[in-house]
Amino acid sequence: MDLEKFLQNQKTSYLAQSYQKLEREEGETLKMIESDPTLRDLAHSELEDLRMQKEEVMKQMEEIVVSEEKESFDGLGTNEIILEVRAGAGGEEASLFAEELAHMYTTYAKNKGWGVAVVDESRSSAGGYKEASFEIRGKDVYKNLRFETGVHRIQRVPATEKIGRVHTSTATVAVLPVRKKTNIEIKPSDLEIETSRSGGAGGQNVNKVETAVRIIHKPTGIDVRSTAQRSQLKNKEMAMSILIAKLQAKKDAEEDSKHSADRKSQIGTADRSEKIRTYNILQDRITDHRIKESWHNIERILEGGIGPILEAMANFNGEPVEEVE
Repeated sequence: MDLEKFLQNQKTSYLAQSYQKLEREEGETLKMIESDPTLRDLAHSELEDLRMQKEEVMKQMEEIVVSEEKESFDGLGTNEIILEVRAGAGGEEASLFAEELAHMYTTYAKNKGWGVAVVDESRSSAGGYKEASFEIRGKDVYKNLRFETGVHRIQRVPATEKIGRVHTSTATVAVLPVRKKTNIEIKPSDLEIETSRSGGAGGQNVNKVETAVRIIHKPTGIDVRSTAQRSQLKNKEMAMSILIAKLQAKKDAEEDSKHSADRKSQIGTADRSEKIRTYNILQDRITDHRIKESWHNIERILEGGIGPILEAMANFNGEPVEEVE
């Protein structure tokens, strides 16, 4: 079996290594039988299990390669992104705002006919998101959402506020393109991979086996998780995709900073620390600070009606998008 193409592919390299390990275990078991034929019956079930595991891993690798070959791209990157939303300053109110933002983007995506899948989520005691990440696939998904990276701020009176004071909370959004081709190289020795049980609401385990995966890239300290898939292999695949996307984004940001004077537009700099938009509930107004434009009807926008804002951002940058509600 020629595993070279799978070993060279960043998305399948860890699976190919798992396949090689299974092959070694299979070889060791066969040698044991040769040295002591009386163990043949005892080792039969083990060999069958190894064979099934190898078939499953091979199927996973082939599916990844096929999906990459079918995937189409435009000049802006990719038709697949990882959308991350994290609560910022403001305690529980920030977590509630983070969930509202996640709902806005995923509803917009579904209305566009894009595929949306939860990758990982962590909830606060108030029920909002401490952080959450989603995989979104669809035509022009990155082109449409690429200007959403940054700090979003909301100003409102919380339901628990008795005096009626306005609170300001923030949440951070990151839009990471998942590219078909990348020059990012990752050494297996640079990775620390942890597995655990996928947790459900209230801390309950929704899976009795360790399917959740956490990967730490030791040179950069980047930490990624995938918990929503039902198999450990699927979660590893997703976590590796996110890691590659983050490393590529980091590299792109470093390149952009070197040539910032030549950039024709300063919106969409992919800086997660940049305050880009304020949602003022009392005044029913959303203001984007980069293009100094405002919109009303916040309730509708938070229910997925963000299209006009995305269109304005693209038009400002000279790249109109076709709006579909």
